[in-house]
Amino acid sequence: MAFGLTTVLLNFHNAGFYELNSMILAMGFAYGGIAQIIASLMEYRNGNTFAMVAFGSYGLFWWSFVFLLIIPKLNLGAAPDAVSLAAYLFMWGLFTIVMFIGTLKISRGLQVVFLSLAVLFFLLSAGEITGNSMLTLIAGYEGIFTGFSAIYVGLAEVLNELYGKKVLPT
Repeated sequence: MAFGLTTVLLNFHNAGFYELNSMILAMGFAYGGIAQIIASLMEYRNGNTFAMVAFGSYGLFWWSFVFLLIIPKLNLGAAPDAVSLAAYLFMWGLFTIVMFIGTLKISRGLQVVFLSLAVLFFLLSAGEITGNSMLTLIAGYEGIFTGFSAIYVGLAEVLNELYGKKVLPT
């Protein structure tokens, strides 16, 4: 849920619905970051390596992304240029492809989330490196899909566990 909601809100910006603002930064730091890091620690205690790595990594992705935006505003470092930001997004895409391979043993829902997330990272990277705003716009809509697919999987897992049966397929 934390990843999904935050991803949808950021990609509403990428799709051009509103400017990048403190709402996105706060969601990225608090719900996208802290909530997923807590989930990672909980999964560590459960012995679920995949979920621990996924929640921890993407929680820290949100923190790093927020810091990439805040550090230049505080005059603590230069803003990333297009090449370095493209490299950052590309590396997250590569990581996500590897994590996608792990989902092949879990659920179709998670496969959709991780594959669409990898596509999102690669589209954003291509948009940065080429300066093509249409790629970023397309990425925004693809990211909205990614976020809503994560929200669906999260809600399905909550409801399925709560009711002790498959209420929503994953």
